[in-house]
Amino acid sequence: MKQPAGMAIILAAGEGKRMRSDRPKVLHEAAGEPLLAYVGRAARQSGADRIVTVIGRGADRIRERFADEAWDFVVQEERRGTADAVRSAAHLLRDFDGEVVILAGDTPLLRGETLTELRRTHRERGASVTVLTARLEDPTGYGRILRDGEGEFVGIVEHKDATEEQRAIDEVNSSVYCFDAPDLLAVLDRITNDNAQGEYYLTDAVRLLKDGGKRVVAIRAASPHEILGVNDREQLREVERILAGEPSGDDGGHS
Repeated sequence: MKQPAGMAIILAAGEGKRMRSDRPKVLHEAAGEPLLAYVGRAARQSGADRIVTVIGRGADRIRERFADEAWDFVVQEERRGTADAVRSAAHLLRDFDGEVVILAGDTPLLRGETLTELRRTHRERGASVTVLTARLEDPTGYGRILRDGEGEFVGIVEHKDATEEQRAIDEVNSSVYCFDAPDLLAVLDRITNDNAQGEYYLTDAVRLLKDGGKRVVAIRAASPHEILGVNDREQLREVERILAGEPSGDDGGHS
């Protein structure tokens, strides 16, 4: 059965300062392809009919590299957090009432099958938002997934805000989400930057929907490697080793 219409928003405005390069981070290559190409392909494989890419630094170079793709590009003028990045694309969501998957442009190991399962679970559970999670041997730095005694999603607590007991949780937020577009739009403008970083976080959209009585579901990726983001050259080499099928020196625990 064909999936209903879906949209993917890929967040690709990161400066990538730790890469120590003038090249936009998502244009750095792993196994001969830009990081962003892997993410776009996974989104297409999951049934996303429309791909929107949020760009910032090096915007023209990214547009040029992916000129042959039928993607929409929007610019995040200032980097003010993940929810602010999604707001850059809000005008494209207003006439769309399907599922929107939010992805990071620097996660080349994320599989289309995983995103397909995310969308399927979202639909079958009647969720307002479905969060993709992973289990890590070393979850340091990641937001922890809180569940109740029945295994149902309760919330996300950031590492810096977690108690010692919560920090012992090894299930973490991947920052990959499937939202019902109208529900996401309904809370997007209610997100504030009242936090230590002064940024607008998409995790607040999850909290607002949960607090508003909407159903929030969390499912785990089959492999922790799928959520690995590339922030520096060592992490890029690690991703290349995994793509090449070589033994990994990482358990999936870097953030």
